[in-house]
Amino acid sequence: MNFLKNIGYRFELLNIAERIILLNVIIFVIPFFIKTFLFLFNIGFYDFISWFKLSPELFTFIFKPWTIITYGFIHGSISHILWNMILLYFSSRFFLNLFSDQKFLNTYFLGIIFGGIIFLFSFSVFPVFKNSYSNLIGSSAGVMSVLIFVCTYSPNQEIRIIFFNLKLQYLGIGLVLIDIIQIPSGNAGGNLAHLGGALFGFIYANQLKKGNDIALIFEKFSYAFFNLFKTPVKLKKVDGNRRRKQGSSEKQKRLDQILDKISNSGYDSLSKEEKDFLFKIGKDK
Repeated sequence: MNFLKNIGYRFELLNIAERIILLNVIIFVIPFFIKTFLFLFNIGFYDFISWFKLSPELFTFIFKPWTIITYGFIHGSISHILWNMILLYFSSRFFLNLFSDQKFLNTYFLGIIFGGIIFLFSFSVFPVFKNSYSNLIGSSAGVMSVLIFVCTYSPNQEIRIIFFNLKLQYLGIGLVLIDIIQIPSGNAGGNLAHLGGALFGFIYANQLKKGNDIALIFEKFSYAFFNLFKTPVKLKKVDGNRRRKQGSSEKQKRLDQILDKISNSGYDSLSKEEKDFLFKIGKDK
């Protein structure tokens, strides 16, 4: 029991991105044990895992609609999951210093969904896919969505790469160009899905800059879904809640001002007081 409590405690200390990374790793490892179990009963492993991959055929997808999300948790190799999780961890550190956990979930999961939609659309429209069949797996679309979101929202933020500094906007442009160039190289459907995720991250960041949250419908749906598993709590002391909301709105106004400054001049342009404020807000979320 103490061991389980210790695991639970350590899990609670993880932020939302680290929890998603852990979930991806667990889902990557579990199929190896399932494969052994199915082998003993002479059941094909592919038959099982295919229920979670995204098929390029619309007819198949209609009968397995959950695959528009589950494909994002299936990885084909250690290198596949390793690079995706490294990029997700890197980009999430910037993201979660600026936005809430829910905004991160919006960007990640809608990136996966949008990448899947582009994948399905491509196989239905482009002649090059006429006689080919390749299921889509991997979290790359969600990872690209988060990364390009950060690159778009704070384009002038610099990162250190070995001996020189590089602005995030150039990192984002470089990764998108790599995906475009690699389309004819063999994994065209996967690269197009990456670009779909990147496109959503770009649009979402630009819309949030304008004050439009295009992910609100998804946010409300996910909130309602997870709320089904929570026990309702009655709120008391309404006046106290009002005061907290007022204080929260003032913090949000201050946060918006700092985010605008980062967008225009980069993170290094912030004063020590502004950096401390941003750090404190990030810990409170």
